[in-house]
Amino acid sequence: MPQIPTIEATQYVSPANWAVQQRRLIGMMNQVGIAFVDRYTRSDGTLIWKDNWPGMDGSDDAYESFWTFPLFHLVGGSNQIHQLSRKLWDAITWQFTEYGQVYREFDAYYDWMHHGESYSYLYYLGLCDPYIFKDRQRATRFAGFYIGEDAEAQNYDPELKLIRSPLNGSRGPRLEMSREDWSTHRDVLAHYPAPYEDIPGVETERANWNDDETFTTVLGLLNQRMAKGDVPLNLTATSLILHAYAYDNAPKYKQWILEYLEAWQQRTGQNGGIMPDNVGLSGKIGENMDGKWWGGYYGWRWPHGATNLLESTLIAGCNAIMLTGDDRYLDLARSQQDLLWSLGRAENGNWLIPFKHLDSGWSSYGTMNPNLPIQLWNTSESESDLERIKRQANPEGWDSSLNGRDDNGAWFRYVTGDFPDFPDRLLAANIDHVCQKLEMIDNDDTDPASWDVHHWQARNPVFPKGLLQLTTGGPTAVYHGGVLNCRVRHFDPVKKQAGLPEDVSALVDRVSPGRFRLQLVNLNPMQARSVVSLAGAFGEHQFRQFTTGDRTVSVDSKWLQIDLQPRCGITLEIETDRFVNPPKYDFPWEVVDEKLSPIRLRTPDIDPGSVPVGG
Repeated sequence: MPQIPTIEATQYVSPANWAVQQRRLIGMMNQVGIAFVDRYTRSDGTLIWKDNWPGMDGSDDAYESFWTFPLFHLVGGSNQIHQLSRKLWDAITWQFTEYGQVYREFDAYYDWMHHGESYSYLYYLGLCDPYIFKDRQRATRFAGFYIGEDAEAQNYDPELKLIRSPLNGSRGPRLEMSREDWSTHRDVLAHYPAPYEDIPGVETERANWNDDETFTTVLGLLNQRMAKGDVPLNLTATSLILHAYAYDNAPKYKQWILEYLEAWQQRTGQNGGIMPDNVGLSGKIGENMDGKWWGGYYGWRWPHGATNLLESTLIAGCNAIMLTGDDRYLDLARSQQDLLWSLGRAENGNWLIPFKHLDSGWSSYGTMNPNLPIQLWNTSESESDLERIKRQANPEGWDSSLNGRDDNGAWFRYVTGDFPDFPDRLLAANIDHVCQKLEMIDNDDTDPASWDVHHWQARNPVFPKGLLQLTTGGPTAVYHGGVLNCRVRHFDPVKKQAGLPEDVSALVDRVSPGRFRLQLVNLNPMQARSVVSLAGAFGEHQFRQFTTGDRTVSVDSKWLQIDLQPRCGITLEIETDRFVNPPKYDFPWEVVDEKLSPIRLRTPDIDPGSVPVGG
């Protein structure tokens, strides 16, 4: 390993409330996470639940119920939490393989809103420990489902640069949906508008999926119009490919991400600047929708409208800039946010944008989630993206994100100097949130056979959102499949694990272009602690210099070690070069890693008799 620049903190400090409460919250979640698992899983980690579960939905909710565990470890949770998160991932994967949703450790087929919810778990596991051979094997295999390396899962058309169906996975594109696929979702979708406006005998405002005749009609049209061809939601698959790239930086993964995003940029240009939400298997926009650029699966009309398109363009753009440093890859996300903004209207002091496009035109007006432009600015740090945030009204209303909503608005106000009470209020809200979840668990005397797939997620007390924002100087990732995008994260060089060392608190309290301010405090009265900090979540940035007090030190490293004497703290003004290193899962210490090629699965083409015994 290269020599890591080191600085010693010898200034005694009286720890601020945020530092004390941060360690209190970490200690609480180390305990309650174990209690939560003990309450809702068997000794092997499988969920105490139903003996069968049909349809294509559900595994995502099970993974979502525990993906906070590896994320918590990344910001300071115990190694016990880390190991438990791995056990739970394996157990859920096995259980939902038995249920029938998962095949070869990956969902057999589903859309990338749900895949994104599931596989964020894997991205955090990679950051926790990049030297787990099983993880590396899985990353290679899963990427192969989408870049054309898997004979069974031919999801991608490399000539037309399209994913062949909105429903895809380890069994390949799902070009024909069955009644059973939707069996667990019929009751939910009975409360949604119909996917189309021209279904004979079906009410447009609310299609009763529970009525067999209506369901048969709707399913037929879904298969005819939506099942075949590409949709913008599939851009979220770029995170899965980035996950594989982060293990060994193989160029083929980078090439796939860029070519797939560029294909959608070209389609948007062909469509007059509006991103089409459906492309047929021939590559034609609106091929199965009578030429309409709207009406695709998770598109401009159904079921949620613009939110899913805006998220997927943002996820892909952020992944591409992480690979290249070229912020023009954010232009697709910017253009669609700007398009909707230009179509907006003023109402009661707010600017409302349309979230849906029907046959009659734009509709369903509401306020834009500030997280969309915040994520742009967090990645680019550009003045133009900052203006996209500032044009929104009522930023004080973003304070509701302290505990519940995932819009990162309060965090943005804090790191740009407009919300000084944020750390104390956030930590108090998070501690209260943990206590509320514990109360729900204590009062849960219901029958597991009656639980739906969100039961555990609603009670999960491991809630590291605030710790992530405070310690890394970044927002929470885009929920439906984004990767972590921050300024710094930390490691314990003594225990040789990711996350803040015991007794250490961290706070990034200012962010500006190419700069941020980091405070570190050692709360232990008798023992020194050391922290190694990494420039970015994946080491994609490079530390250039830091200033503490009247001392400025030049560095040229993605690592920085801070040795904190007992009761001491330090404040560092850090300058970085952004997106100059290939994103990589890495540790700041030497690891003896037996880099094995992926284990090859047996195929029917191999004659067992031709393989020598013992060879």
